[in-house]
Amino acid sequence: MKIIGTGSAHPKCAVTNEMLEKFLDTSDEWITERTGIKERCVISSEKLEDMAALAANRALENAGLTAADIDFIICSNVVNEYVTPALSCIIQGMIGATCPTVDINAACAGFVFAMDMAEDKLKCNKAKNILIVCAEEPSRMVSWENRSTCVLFGDGAGAAVVTQGDDLKAIRLTTSSLTEVLYYQRHLEPTPYIDKPEEFEPLVMKGREVFKHAVTNSCRDIRKLLNETGLEATDIKYYVLHQANRRIIDSIRNFLGVEEERVPHNVERYGNISSAALPALLDELNRAGKLQKGDKLVFSAFGAGFTTAACVIEWGI
Repeated sequence: MKIIGTGSAHPKCAVTNEMLEKFLDTSDEWITERTGIKERCVISSEKLEDMAALAANRALENAGLTAADIDFIICSNVVNEYVTPALSCIIQGMIGATCPTVDINAACAGFVFAMDMAEDKLKCNKAKNILIVCAEEPSRMVSWENRSTCVLFGDGAGAAVVTQGDDLKAIRLTTSSLTEVLYYQRHLEPTPYIDKPEEFEPLVMKGREVFKHAVTNSCRDIRKLLNETGLEATDIKYYVLHQANRRIIDSIRNFLGVEEERVPHNVERYGNISSAALPALLDELNRAGKLQKGDKLVFSAFGAGFTTAACVIEWGI
């Protein structure tokens, strides 16, 4: 496969650390020191599906295609207002596509998981052009009275159009069942027959364990892929990492021994937008003219599950 177009969309409401100080026992200094985040964009009047469709249309325009050219849509999403139909079905109608669609939930690693699925479909000649859309609203999963979680997250969407090609050089997916480290349980409708105890609570995150697993697994995945492809760390133009926390990003960079300019970031402006973080950052690099044909990129992400995913790709646009 190869990527031929990217797009992204963010909510208009930018919540600064100073704004959070008004109702949380926190400060700009506390948040910045621990996360590197200065502000995050969160949904106010927008609908997630509107941002998803906007990111999708921008990716199609960037690829020089229309919705009629898309043979399959993969949407990565953790939670949204619709339980059913799938968010991918809604996006399909909004952009005017007619192809089959599917949703996946691999948490923050969803973009690379979706790339792997797209690669398989392209290899089997079951599709020519595939649209990947990552649309997330984690700000709706946290308690805004809990300063340890709500300061971390923002909302947004990122998208990419992929087609047949030879730009994906290696990919690695892993899942380890560590549900107690990071999880969110929500209410289901009651029935007259439910007699089991049920617990519902906002997002629970054990920060130290998440940090350890994220850094360890991301470094492991990247090293394995470099070894598999015969590439050196210096052969990679950019390491496009999941934008969860600046301290995590810097720790991965330090363990890999990579220069700071090779690890772009925008977490300070958008917060953690789950699986949308990677494609949104990729779109930012693409539209800023920072990617040249032949550049080798590493993507790496980690999320609840515990899921991790990484790949090496050669930029082909």
